[in-house]
Amino acid sequence: MLTIRTKEIFEKVPSIYKLVILASRRCIDINEGSPKLISTKLEKPLQIALEEIKQGKVTFRIKGE
Repeated sequence: MLTIRTKEIFEKVPSIYKLVILASRRCIDINEGSPKLISTKLEKPLQIALEEIKQGKVTFRIKGE
């Protein structure tokens, strides 16, 4: 089971709603064959996506900014 340190993730993504959208979109990319952005032994797309977000490899931007 994956233990997520929310403090570290919320430093990167301040909103739980943005985090869910960002992680789900990254999971889709990984499932479609996109390469991992980190070196890890994790196998599940959600675990990989959350770790990439925590490490700052995946970010978001708001349209119009």
